[in-house]
Amino acid sequence: MSNRAVISTPGAPEAIGPYSQAIKVGNTVWLSGQIPLVPGTMELVTGDIRDQATQVFRNLAAVARAAGGSLDQAVKINISLTNLEYFGAVNEVMASFLSEPYPARACVQVAALPKGVDIEVEAILVI
Repeated sequence: MSNRAVISTPGAPEAIGPYSQAIKVGNTVWLSGQIPLVPGTMELVTGDIRDQATQVFRNLAAVARAAGGSLDQAVKINISLTNLEYFGAVNEVMASFLSEPYPARACVQVAALPKGVDIEVEAILVI
């Protein structure tokens, strides 16, 4: 693909595996899953799920900006949680980062996530 661009920013954590922070093709951007890692230090935000989710959405927002867009241009968001009891708190955090109309979304409970975190979120933007 000649119009495929790798999106990378120091405003989000470096990839912890063989993947890019995001890939842009045309006006569509696929943001890789983000976990609550602090850019620069790569330290995990632990404890309260709201704090973890806030860091995750900060990371996603930084990648969206690097791609020339914002989270308000998300058309699909996938959320993975280790416990669906976090659903309400994560909804509140997500709503603070996006404006209506909200994107399509899936939220699933998973057995485990990288580095033992409780949340991972990925997004697709059309900018």
